[in-house]
Amino acid sequence: MMKSLGTWFYAGLTITLIAASPAMAAADVTALHAAALPLDAHVDIPDDFNPARADRSGQGQFDLAQAATGGLRGAVLAIFAPQEAETTATLGQARAIADRKYAAIAGIAKAFPAQADIALTPADYGRITAAGKFAIVEAIVNGGAFVAGPEDIDPWVARGVRVFGFVHAGHNRLADSSRPALVRGEGATRNGGLSDAGKAVLARLNALGVLVDVSQLSDAAFADVLLLSTAPVIASHSDLRALVDNSRNLTDAQLDQLKAKGGVIAINAFSAYLRPRDPAFAAKIAALQGEYGLTGDAKPVLPPEKAAEYDRRYHALRATEPRANVKDLVNAVDYAVKRVGIDHVALSSDFNHGGGIDGWQDEGQARAVTKELAQHGYDEAAIAKLWSSNFLRVWGEAQAIATRH
Repeated sequence: MMKSLGTWFYAGLTITLIAASPAMAAADVTALHAAALPLDAHVDIPDDFNPARADRSGQGQFDLAQAATGGLRGAVLAIFAPQEAETTATLGQARAIADRKYAAIAGIAKAFPAQADIALTPADYGRITAAGKFAIVEAIVNGGAFVAGPEDIDPWVARGVRVFGFVHAGHNRLADSSRPALVRGEGATRNGGLSDAGKAVLARLNALGVLVDVSQLSDAAFADVLLLSTAPVIASHSDLRALVDNSRNLTDAQLDQLKAKGGVIAINAFSAYLRPRDPAFAAKIAALQGEYGLTGDAKPVLPPEKAAEYDRRYHALRATEPRANVKDLVNAVDYAVKRVGIDHVALSSDFNHGGGIDGWQDEGQARAVTKELAQHGYDEAAIAKLWSSNFLRVWGEAQAIATRH
């Protein structure tokens, strides 16, 4: 039997805390999971996602049906456009893609108003979930693909965007990426961190209370954001370089800086960043890159058809790599909590954009994460912080600081 430990409050959100038993029965896990009001801090949707079918499975790793099965109560859904060589034409194309993604995400709540709603504040999250609905937080990822400067931010905020990430794979007009685009012949840096436009965008995001996302940024760009931001920030889908030495992951020093800023890292269910790469598999990746001349400092700019061919072969090879599992995910949570404390760690999947591990392959399996957390000794308050309240806190602080200023 489990007993109540009392009630916890944040920004209009009320959670009754429940004491864990040593042996977690399925009913106990379900109760712990439900009490945490789980929120996935970073989810993508497929390019052809149809919001009119969001109540049934079959469109990837996220939909309302899977969320209900897995007990997920909310998600940060990404408006994303891929990075291309920057021209007037590609800027327009990226904006069109972003518009379609926005329409699909907003369309979920429009198509199913009794099941889902858009959260614009942490208090909205509490209100929406208390009504038994799924809460959607709109985010931008790779904003530099379709945001040219600070003047482009206000229209997106008016549409409901509340989280903003500058980059994805490849540098752009706002910032440098932790993953330079090999197929475009990119070196380690283009802007030296944030560009002047990126710094102006950061200032506008802070002024409007948008939560800044530092995932995917180069180390120099991360440092610029942590130095210049007037509000705490989130790494919405990042893992740990101390465990897997990959430039996409955060170093211990970056974790410390994130904590000092009051921020949060959402440990991400992305296998390649949770599980150290097997040397034999790493050799296969290196051989493929060598075949296309994508090694060393002088990398060629591949023509579009060759770049697409490389991308297909790379991801086909990646699909054969041994996968991380839920235990690996929670081991990473353990490391981050030990380093920066329970108040600075959250959870995310990166579903539909490479995320997915054994045990949490879609949102229908989200409850397995709570089971593993409980088995690692996390109590009800800690599980609630990891699944929702740490994200809600840092989001609320970004909005509060903007209001005060």
